[in-house]
Parts: sequence; structure tokens; C-alpha cells
Amino acid sequence: MTDPSSSHFVVLLAGEITPTPRLRAQIANTRVIAADGGIAHAEKLGLKPELWVGDFDSSSTADGEAYPGMVRQAHPALKAETDGALAVEEARKRGATKITIVGAFGGRTDHSFAIMTQAAALGLQGLSVLLTDGQEEARPLSSEPQTFDYPSGTTFSVLAFSDLQGLTLTGAQWPLDAITMPFGNTLTISNTVDGQLTAALTHGTALLLAQLQA
Repeated sequence: MTDPSSSHFVVLLAGEITPTPRLRAQIANTRVIAADGGIAHAEKLGLKPELWVGDFDSSSTADGEAYPGMVRQAHPALKAETDGALAVEEARKRGATKITIVGAFGGRTDHSFAIMTQAAALGLQGLSVLLTDGQEEARPLSSEPQTFDYPSGTTFSVLAFSDLQGLTLTGAQWPLDAITMPFGNTLTISNTVDGQLTAALTHGTALLLAQLQA
């Protein structure tokens, strides 16, 4: 279902997805933009994209025939941006304040890295961003404490893209209290939720990545 007045956009990428009830709830009543091969996920998730963007090297025109009202925006294969970045840019042009990127993990390592760094940058700009494939989720951290709804026992990591200052974790097996952590340190890899997980970061760029339980 699509709410044409919504500022919550879903961007469909071509990575693998597991269409769990949690994922379906996260994308309900949103506006949808598909990036190239991400169009293949629209039907299985019950979504109707309003825009299909990319160079279409991993899809064909026939893939969009089920959506007659959808606009198709073609770009050359030789371009500076990834198809996913173009889709996110279009969502922002249409007034997105919250973006859920579906199919964000798996596939080529360079593309996964680009998606994660883009999400981190969007978070620094004040947007609410969720990366998900139904089995893993990632969100940018900020100075505003965030509370997560993951049950106890969920494995999570904080992925740092810079030096971190003031990193605080509560509701974790290994809590942290406003620590400073140099870039490249692995201290925050493979922690476990123990209660209600809350995270905050004073300075730096990082994502909290959770492995969801089946």
C-alpha cells in the first residue's frame, strides 16, 4: 500500500531479501523507488514503485510491465553515481525525511560498502535511515540517544567509519560509557543485546548493525 503524502520512502536495491513480517511492517504505507534490479523485489513485497531508476544493466524493460503507472528514468552505464545513490537522491527530491533501503546487503563488497557509507552520511544530515534485507538491519548512530527494539540475545556490532568519541551503549552484554575508540579498533564487533538497547555517539560516524533472529 502506498500513501502519496508520505515522506517515508522505500528504496529497493538488488541485494537478497527475506520478506519477514517485521520487514513488511517497516515498509507499509510508504512511497517506493526501485533502483535497477531492485524492481524484482516489488511484487514479493506487495509494493508499487512510482519511479524506476538506473542504467538497467541488471534488469530489462519487461521487469517493469506490471507497473503501468511507474515512471522509468534511464541513466548511462558510465556515470559517477550508483543506481542506489540515484534512487536515494530522487527520494530526497520528493521530500523524503525517512528512507528505508531494502536489499542493502550481500552482492558485491564495494556496493555494500557504498550503501553503508551513504547511509552514514545521510544520518549525519539528519535523515532517518534504515538499511535492511529482512535478516540484518543497520542504522546510523548520532548524538541523540536511540533505543532499539531488538530482543535480548540479538547479536549486534557498531561499525565505525572514523574515530569515535562519546560512544555509549546500555542494555548490552558489554555496555560502554562515553568511550573514545580509534578508527580500526574492533572493540565494538559482536556484542549482544541484554535488556533494552540504547546507543549514542558524541562525535564520529558509525552504524549499528544487528543480526535478526529467525
